[in-house]
Amino acid sequence: MRTAQPEEEAVISRLSLLDRFLPVWILVAMGIGLLLGRFVPAVPDILDAIQIDGTSLPIALGLLLMMYPVLAKVNYQDMGRVTGDRTMLWLSLLLNWVLGPLLMFVLAWTFLADQPAFRTGLIVIGLARCIAMVLIWNDLACGDREAGALLVAINSVFQILAYALLGAFYLKILPGWLGLDTQDVEFSMWAITKAVLIFLGIPLVAGYLTRRIGIKRKGKQWYQDKFEPFISPFALYGLLFTIIVMFALQGEAITGDPVSVVRIAVPLLLYFIIMWSVSFAVGAKAGLGYRKTTTLAFTAAGNNFELAIAVAIGVWGITSGEALAGVVGPLIEVPALVALVYVSLWLRRRYFKESSPQ
Repeated sequence: MRTAQPEEEAVISRLSLLDRFLPVWILVAMGIGLLLGRFVPAVPDILDAIQIDGTSLPIALGLLLMMYPVLAKVNYQDMGRVTGDRTMLWLSLLLNWVLGPLLMFVLAWTFLADQPAFRTGLIVIGLARCIAMVLIWNDLACGDREAGALLVAINSVFQILAYALLGAFYLKILPGWLGLDTQDVEFSMWAITKAVLIFLGIPLVAGYLTRRIGIKRKGKQWYQDKFEPFISPFALYGLLFTIIVMFALQGEAITGDPVSVVRIAVPLLLYFIIMWSVSFAVGAKAGLGYRKTTTLAFTAAGNNFELAIAVAIGVWGITSGEALAGVVGPLIEVPALVALVYVSLWLRRRYFKESSPQ
């Protein structure tokens, strides 16, 4: 049996019970949602009825609750430390905004050319870059925690500015250039923009203001030692709540058509493995060292499926195939990235000499 390294033990010891067994809680939430959707028919109808302007309020609450704590913990004043590391910054932008969406586009058209809704759902996931849970995987793998949080913030801002434009490019323009049939893919640029502004813009502004005001009034020590530990669990509460609601709404589709779930899962699994492996190799080749290489790999491989789900629901509807693809996302991402944490730690012991204190 493998003996845990001191750095691993230090990281794991700092995780709460909720964080430490996150994959288990997610699987339990999925199971509860599936059971509710399958055996309590009134639940999906009730959840689907609570809407404002086509937006499901229960899901909106879960998504906002999920993203706010992460963005309130980012040290925005120290963003120059990462932006000053030009190698890491440019590699992150290249991997996240060029390779990632393009790779998902290729996999979606390769495996789901005959399923436009699922194909579109995967492309939407590919455009939604890392946030929230990626920081947990980065922590467990002994990556650079501050760099990870700052790359999440940079990606968040970039998504607000570019997500809708990239959506139009990968859903309409690029397929048109390649002669691919996209007549069955209908979407509104404004609907995508609105979903991004609501579900990413609001928690980003709220997180920034919370940190700025909190530190100004109470001090940095109080904010880090008292406030951050208080709000941290709410990100996972929001995640688990959202998963229960989504799986309740999609329970019949998931249990009634497992073949479709498998078809969605295969390209997703390949995506996580390829993106992480390429990113880790690129970071190591660039001489970033273990901690930054690991952070680069996980922030490039992880996706903001929360935002992808919000966009899919806002544009195509809560029971659409696009939304189903978004729901399958965390089902594949969680075990895949947990496995890659152990791969990362093995590579550190095998190929990297420097220590990785946290």
